[in-house]
Amino acid sequence: MGQTAGEPASGEPEQQALFGWSDAAPAQAVHGAFRDSPQARRMLDVREVYAEPAALDSPRGQQIMARLPDARVTEVASHWNIPALHGNDGNIGRWVRIKTETLVLGVKHTLATRPNGRSADWIAPGPSNGCAMACAYCYVPRRKGFANPITLFTNIEAIVAHVRRHVRAQGPKTEPNQCDPEAWVYDIGENGDCSVDALVCDNTADLVAAFRGLPTAKASFATKFVNPDLLALDPRGRTRVRFSLMPADDARLLDIRTSPIDERIAAAADFLDAGYEVHFNLSPVVLRPGWQRDWADLLTHLDDVLPARVKEQAAAEVIMLTHNEQLHEVNLGWHPRAEDVLWQPAAQETKRSQNGAANVRYSLEIKQQALTRIQQLLAAHTPWLRVRYAF
Repeated sequence: MGQTAGEPASGEPEQQALFGWSDAAPAQAVHGAFRDSPQARRMLDVREVYAEPAALDSPRGQQIMARLPDARVTEVASHWNIPALHGNDGNIGRWVRIKTETLVLGVKHTLATRPNGRSADWIAPGPSNGCAMACAYCYVPRRKGFANPITLFTNIEAIVAHVRRHVRAQGPKTEPNQCDPEAWVYDIGENGDCSVDALVCDNTADLVAAFRGLPTAKASFATKFVNPDLLALDPRGRTRVRFSLMPADDARLLDIRTSPIDERIAAAADFLDAGYEVHFNLSPVVLRPGWQRDWADLLTHLDDVLPARVKEQAAAEVIMLTHNEQLHEVNLGWHPRAEDVLWQPAAQETKRSQNGAANVRYSLEIKQQALTRIQQLLAAHTPWLRVRYAF
């Protein structure tokens, strides 16, 4: 990279200097939890907190603030409506710095579990919204406006109680499906990354503990961040971790501030041995010159380094890139190089998503050809890797 993390690149936004974060050697916490380590603080160094009063008054809110004694606190009426964050287009130039230094605390008032049927049977009410990482294709900022730091929901006891009631109401799973042959699968991290949330509070730990006691269900979350603190949570097979993977060159360009791909792959055996089910998200598949060669190299690497015990239980999801014009415009303000590969109008078409958003996806013919090719690469290089679904 040729520059330190504190030096802005000439002619580029201040955050460009942080792009080399994923190439740094991982720091290890010598004493205590990983979340107290220098690497964790580099990911999340909270200096400003926007919080609903009820969130501050809650036990979880007090736990969080006890870890942030020097942070400046601004009370807000709603975690969804913070003009200084969500309505300020000047924040585009501070996209990554806001994610590093700002935290929002709120109360999740609407607790609803909705059906999914793709990655999971159900989408549970998540304990967070937003992330300290800055993946250029992330769908969450499309709804948030001009800044997207972590919002943590402090009423975790209500979220856990809701999930327990929902699981028990389903009874045993009687028919296998692509989500799982035996257990109801609940995605607990749809709008955030549970591994990063665990740097701040125990929301992730509480959900893992809850599913440990639910023999008919499994929690599931995708992650791009290796947090060794999660190895101590004792999931006993009731939580599925899905490590998101893509070719390393794509990750260096698009997966800003995430754990390096090799580190995610290397963590798979540790998480399996700690009691997690370990799957992989091959996501997103970005079509650009050389993509087939680089995916073949990634799959070959998986086959070479993963131990047999990981392969025997592994499965994957294949997810093609979905983009959005609003996010495209935001990205042009802080990371225009990403848009060279993400925004390809000649190959993409508008399609309305399940939640009603107008997104941009590869045209049907191009997408089908790419999915067929990915399946061929999987069969050739990782025949042991069962694909649960491809989309």
